[in-house]
Amino acid sequence: MTVAFIGLGAMGLPMARNLAHAGHDVTVFNRTASRAEALAGGVTVAESIAEAAAEAAVVVTMLSDDAAVECVALGAPAEGGQVTDHLVASLGSGAVHISMSTISPALAHRLAYAHDAAGQSFVSAPVFGRPDAAEARRLTVVAAGPPEAIEKARPVLEALSAGIHVVGQQPWLANVVKLAGNFMLASMLEALGEAFAFARKSGVEAEALVPVIVKGLPGSAIIGAYGEAVARGRFEPAGFKLQLGLKDIRLVLEAADAAAVPMPLASLLRDHFIEASVRGDGDRDWSALASLAAQRAGLPDKSDL
Repeated sequence: MTVAFIGLGAMGLPMARNLAHAGHDVTVFNRTASRAEALAGGVTVAESIAEAAAEAAVVVTMLSDDAAVECVALGAPAEGGQVTDHLVASLGSGAVHISMSTISPALAHRLAYAHDAAGQSFVSAPVFGRPDAAEARRLTVVAAGPPEAIEKARPVLEALSAGIHVVGQQPWLANVVKLAGNFMLASMLEALGEAFAFARKSGVEAEALVPVIVKGLPGSAIIGAYGEAVARGRFEPAGFKLQLGLKDIRLVLEAADAAAVPMPLASLLRDHFIEASVRGDGDRDWSALASLAAQRAGLPDKSDL
């Protein structure tokens, strides 16, 4: 299949490579063109969004936030009121845009409407998994969109993931599921931080707590992985930056407000993410959020030991 891939960040780069390895005809575009050098000639490098999308049956975007996705898909105002090249103007009739970024349900609404008006289809397919999972094709995809568009997108999604979960025909439903999942993960980090601070302040070595959690609590593989980082105070390199976690919690609260759903824990998490970001943890792994509890308890930061 002829696929355009836009966004070669920590997640996008291995994903584009896996599409090429799966036999797809891949054209990539990234604002920093040198990022494509790591793909070692296995793809075509476009100089613009329009060039990347012109012949594509499917285009995948893997970008950092709403602003980046909106700019690429719908265009950004330029001097004189003109609009830069973008996907809606560049994709052919019948093409499918797969957004794999964590974006707001509200933006997914707008993208679905804009692509439909242009005779194209839009599928939201955000993922659970870090860069190592992207490299190993172990991502979990949450997808939503028109059934025929989902089926057209399926070979691409299968080349990137270990599993695809279709949650509905309205694209924004996938974004709701993704935000709900990220909220649960962030809540776990907060709980880990408080549990480890309590244990340490009471005289238990943090490293001694990890195997107990892994073996003693059900479904605790993720808790164990993050618990190891928290116990050792090792938050670099970042698999998922704390500043992106803050972005996602803000999206959760925005969507919850629109749905009239009170989420007091999410409000607390936002404040704690802001506090961690202000103290300089924005570019560290988001598990650094857990170290705030230790700081409030008067414990030394293990990353400084």
